[in-house]
Amino acid sequence: MWARRHLIFIALVLLTVVAHPCVLFAQDGGFTQSDEPEPAPRFHARTLSGETYTNASVKGKVVLLEFWTTWCPYCKDEEALVDAVDHEFSGKGLLVLAIDVGESKQTVQKYLEQHPRSCRIVLMRDTNLAAMYQANSYPIYVVIDREGNIAAEQRGAGGEKSLRGLLRRAGVGKDDEVLEKDQ
Repeated sequence: MWARRHLIFIALVLLTVVAHPCVLFAQDGGFTQSDEPEPAPRFHARTLSGETYTNASVKGKVVLLEFWTTWCPYCKDEEALVDAVDHEFSGKGLLVLAIDVGESKQTVQKYLEQHPRSCRIVLMRDTNLAAMYQANSYPIYVVIDREGNIAAEQRGAGGEKSLRGLLRRAGVGKDDEVLEKDQ
């Protein structure tokens, strides 16, 4: 009897880790940047509204990739922030692509009806980006600079200050700009 309970407990723990990786990984908040510019992998992406993007079509723009899911609480917490940054900097050459990972179009559309987003939404089935960046914990942010190089990456939510820091690495925004006070 004890062995059976022990096995059930282990199975539940493993299921939690597999089903909700954002719980374990979203708190790391660290971002990476290499000394040498690393070109962004060749990609294609099609938004829910039908717009298509490739490396060539975004050349000259800074691109923020946000990998997210509808069930991730950290992603939900940062939606308004990502949308605000999109609104603030879209006229200054920033393109935000929010890539939903592993969910159906129906699930995402239903979610968006209750939680509208202003940035461009891409489904995993309409892009090769999730595989390239090993999107398995959420959210993940990747910033591609105007020359097409990876300027910064971050796994996990970090708040406004962190997101703005990522964008500054690609030349977007100023050090003293803040949308709202960080808690």
